[in-house]
Amino acid sequence: MLQFRQLRLLLLGTFLLLLVSLIHLTQGQADYYWTDILTASWTDERLQAILFGIRLPRLVIGILAGGALAMAGLLLQTLTRNPLASAGTLGINSGAFLFVSAGAIFFPTVAANFPFLFAFVGSCTAAILVFLLVGRGMEPVKVALTGMIITLLFGAITSGLQLMFEQETNGLFLWGQGTLIQNNWAGVQFALPFIFISAILLLFNGKNFDLLLLGDEGATGLGLATERVKLIGWILAITLAAATVSVVGPIGFIGLMAPHIVRLLGIKGHRQQFIHTFVWGAFLLIAADALARFVQPGGEIPVGAMTAIVGGPWLMYLAYRMGKRYASSKITLNGRESSLPLPILYAALILSTFGVALVSLMYGGGSFDSVQDLISGSLFQEFSVRYRWPRILTAFLVGALLALCGVLLQSVLRNPLGDPSILGITSGGGAGALTIIVLFPTLSFAFVPVGAVVGSTLAIVTILLATKRSYWEPISLALMGVAVSAVGSGIIQILTVKATIGVAPALLWLAGSTYGMNWQNVYFLVSILVLLVPISYWLSKELDLLGLHQQVSTGLGLNVKLMRIGTIILAVIIGSATVAVVGAIGFIGLLAPHAARGLVGTKIHRVIPASIAIGGMLLVTADFLSRFLLFPKEIPSGLLVALIGAPYILYIIKRL
Repeated sequence: MLQFRQLRLLLLGTFLLLLVSLIHLTQGQADYYWTDILTASWTDERLQAILFGIRLPRLVIGILAGGALAMAGLLLQTLTRNPLASAGTLGINSGAFLFVSAGAIFFPTVAANFPFLFAFVGSCTAAILVFLLVGRGMEPVKVALTGMIITLLFGAITSGLQLMFEQETNGLFLWGQGTLIQNNWAGVQFALPFIFISAILLLFNGKNFDLLLLGDEGATGLGLATERVKLIGWILAITLAAATVSVVGPIGFIGLMAPHIVRLLGIKGHRQQFIHTFVWGAFLLIAADALARFVQPGGEIPVGAMTAIVGGPWLMYLAYRMGKRYASSKITLNGRESSLPLPILYAALILSTFGVALVSLMYGGGSFDSVQDLISGSLFQEFSVRYRWPRILTAFLVGALLALCGVLLQSVLRNPLGDPSILGITSGGGAGALTIIVLFPTLSFAFVPVGAVVGSTLAIVTILLATKRSYWEPISLALMGVAVSAVGSGIIQILTVKATIGVAPALLWLAGSTYGMNWQNVYFLVSILVLLVPISYWLSKELDLLGLHQQVSTGLGLNVKLMRIGTIILAVIIGSATVAVVGAIGFIGLLAPHAARGLVGTKIHRVIPASIAIGGMLLVTADFLSRFLLFPKEIPSGLLVALIGAPYILYIIKRL
């Protein structure tokens, strides 16, 4: 009876896959209906060329990739005993893509002939990093968050490589977001042996993987060589992911969703689960690609962006279900006071910021202005005033505002991981701002910040509601934020394609850049700073009370609920204002408050000015280095900050 039920479910999944495959074959620039495909494909030479040369290879690689990612996800969830595990959430896909991109730049001949080698090494590197950072405990939410942060770090490195070596990585942008585009059968011929052999080995070891669910002691007691089986499992999972990334790029969330769908259907035993998971993974990926082509009929939306929009909420749902397991009310923001008097500390910060800004202003065109030029007033000539000054001032103001946003978020949530980029404010604001720019091009620029505020508000409200049951525990909150950020990034990728934005401008927007700033941007940011910094400082005592237990805060007369809502609104306005001007720059809101508390302690009225100075100095420094390091090429300053911020987040996660 059970086998008959499983067979019916397999037939159902296969039918849905065939149905969506038929729809998928009708999509493209040439208009053909399913009746044409079924009747005229054997007589119409033009249809044959399109169908057998382009559309069928795309469909087949989609089925193979979706199935492979799904099986890898199921296997990783078993090996880690973690329902949040997949090649995407563990950083395996991003590691593969980074190494393939690096291979295309530094070893083009080898990478062209052996892309799987680079993908496999990159996947292994990511998996080893996760293990080293998380340790033997392998807490599910912590593992997933660590993997997602590694994904952000590797993504930042990859984006930097793409911008620095634009010629060598030409064509990798769309592939890097995940795409099924195939112009022949080469991709299928390459991936099929890896996927087929891995699938056979998975089915052969199905019973062994069943025993792993009993735990190491139980499985060993039944005679299973657990370490050997786990090693085989990891090799097979990484092989499936690497083979897929080598052909279609990193596509996330398929390996997360498909195994859960199969379990919800009641399929038991790994052999049956692998078969069903392959079918449902293929269905999900083909359906996502069909939806992407429906949204942009004449263009190419990365299928990875579409799977992120669908898979992000799925990850949020899983994290929500697991929220209470990681609930914690013992969250503190640690700090220490320097032995130096506060006036001296503040003076040192101001002088350091001024010095960095001066050095940045003196640098231009590959050389520094001389002291004589400085004395003669060259920094006040028309070129410097028109181009250098607005850029440096914008960098300082954005850094200062992001730092203030981080202080507010970390204080109101009592969360050391409070940062606008981690909590979805940056990506949500970017999606909102870009929505106004792309879908309402006739509106004035004044509406762009409004769109950013709306997008950021939707993101943070979603995250806070979803993590309420865990009392906004740092790990759960950050994972939920990463999931929402994935959705926002997917929307941004789709909008950049719909707007036909070039690769370089799109990368600059996604990475965050101060390039091309003008005085209008400065005036806008100054108005935000002048308006909201005094309000934030005025709320310092109340924010200090929020750091206490809720009952204590309420007993001291604080309206905790109203204070939280008001502070979050302030943070959203500040974060979305920065996104509207420079795009998605992250991690300043994390780094600056932590550095400030290490100097002046935890009192908010001391932390705010110190954070503002440190945040502004950090981004001005990043902006200078982005112009100086690889002149005449320029690295987005957001990428440089990410290269510092992502490892620091991993350090905090390891301590929690």
